[in-house]
Amino acid sequence: MGELKLLHGAVQTPIFLPVGTQATVRSLTPEDLEQMHIKMILCNAYHLYLRPGVEIVEKAGGLHKFMQWKRPILTDSGGYQIFSLSSFHSISEEGISFKSHIDGSQRYITPETSVDIQEKLGADIIMALDVCPESTAKKEHIIHAMEYTARWARRCREAKKDNGQLLFGIIQGGTYPELRLKSTEQIVSLDFPGYAIGGLSLGESKEAMWSTIDYTVPHMPADKPRYLMGVGSPEDIVEGISRGIDIFDCALPTRVARNGALFTRKGRKNLKRTLYRDNLGPVEEGCACYTCANFTSAYLHHLFKCEELLAYRLATIHNLYFMNQLVLDIREAVRRGEYGKFRQEFLSGYQTTDEERRIDQKLRGLETKKERDSTDFQ
Repeated sequence: MGELKLLHGAVQTPIFLPVGTQATVRSLTPEDLEQMHIKMILCNAYHLYLRPGVEIVEKAGGLHKFMQWKRPILTDSGGYQIFSLSSFHSISEEGISFKSHIDGSQRYITPETSVDIQEKLGADIIMALDVCPESTAKKEHIIHAMEYTARWARRCREAKKDNGQLLFGIIQGGTYPELRLKSTEQIVSLDFPGYAIGGLSLGESKEAMWSTIDYTVPHMPADKPRYLMGVGSPEDIVEGISRGIDIFDCALPTRVARNGALFTRKGRKNLKRTLYRDNLGPVEEGCACYTCANFTSAYLHHLFKCEELLAYRLATIHNLYFMNQLVLDIREAVRRGEYGKFRQEFLSGYQTTDEERRIDQKLRGLETKKERDSTDFQ
């Protein structure tokens, strides 16, 4: 366990960050997050740069005032979104040329402008601009991405102002041990206040992901936070913490909530299924979230069937409360010296999503965005 002292308050680690891509966690208010004791969220600089625009957020007094969130914020530089959402992108040594996925307008971002955007947004933790290929991309492509990421990380470090914000470097390298080791050495040599492992949970198996983390983490400084980007199912949180990860973020809990899937200690429940039509108990017995304390599974089933907006809100509240409480329980188990027992009991009782189905869904989702090998390296 550790503590990060940030501009908008200290946070304890390990920690899970709900994703508020567009300066909002979908369907929730800042007060909802406060009531769940959420301490930090993630927003995306790429999306905010395109809409509403950095100038508007800056005039509003920064991202915290713009969205009325008083606690810490981490902003992702948007490197992955540029490559996955843009209809065209071209990478040169100087930066990335791409078309907006919103209106097709031509845009250009360099490592320096990426840092400037995030500084103007006012996030507590900002990320270096990286090149993020799927872990299943060709090795040649992953090598190019890793080398650009290293050179751009140095430029981000040099462009960063002394303003109290923390800039984290990102380690790439796919699932190749020798590339991950090289990337780790490159990024750690720049002496960032924290380090992220990027480019995972993008189509590889869970076994490959954990293997990659196992041979990456030992080469990362033990006295600085380790952030696993885009990974955050309940079982991933439990496994990741056992491997030395401090920070997680993932849109999964909020995304599956809107599709009727709610987390419990035994696995997900699909509240759209007929078996919940007359279930007058809560989603999970003993859960103290607002949803479980006030509403039945039957009521949520009814809301989902009617496609009422309240369904998405109540389901999201439950899933984020579940994730935050899971991390709090893990911290307590670590404090008592009983984390090994906690991990074994949780994983033995939690039914995970079918691996083949999970990978197929991920790959189909990536395919509908863009072919990774279409990236133009110059």
